[in-house]
Amino acid sequence: QELGFSNITPLAHGETFTLADRVQIQAMPGSPIGPLLTENGYWLKELSTGQTLYYEPHGYHSPTVKDLAPVDVVITPIMDLRIPLLGPVIQGYKTALQVAEWLQPQVMLPTAAGGDVVFAGVLNSVLQAKGSADELRAALHENHLSTQVLEAKPGDRIELTLKERVPH
Repeated sequence: QELGFSNITPLAHGETFTLADRVQIQAMPGSPIGPLLTENGYWLKELSTGQTLYYEPHGYHSPTVKDLAPVDVVITPIMDLRIPLLGPVIQGYKTALQVAEWLQPQVMLPTAAGGDVVFAGVLNSVLQAKGSADELRAALHENHLSTQVLEAKPGDRIELTLKERVPH
């Protein structure tokens, strides 16, 4: 509302909202914020094509997302950003492979520290990064997963060519 939006539908974990009879959006448990709160991750389904997308921007994937498989596109971090003694701020080094195993996506798009992110100030001197798109590609290959890892620069549009999935 502070940003000028007038039509807002908050979703708790597990709740679903359908936008204009075109897109179904389900809130999933995501990143923990302290001991009592957990942010949302989101699963989206385009109703006309059945194509699906899962988005969790910090790499904290609840095992409940396994029930969504298969998912066409996953947007998640593919590397870790850690602060010594505090642990991961963003995780993806191992969790990206785990969510790929769970959801069998056709495409993974990295977020949160992928691309041309530049950190500055005191935080930059303590942040430790681990992982890369090439490392994830190698791990996917070693685990016999055909998921493509595509790296887009912020602001660039990319077109995804997805294969139609055979319903089970």
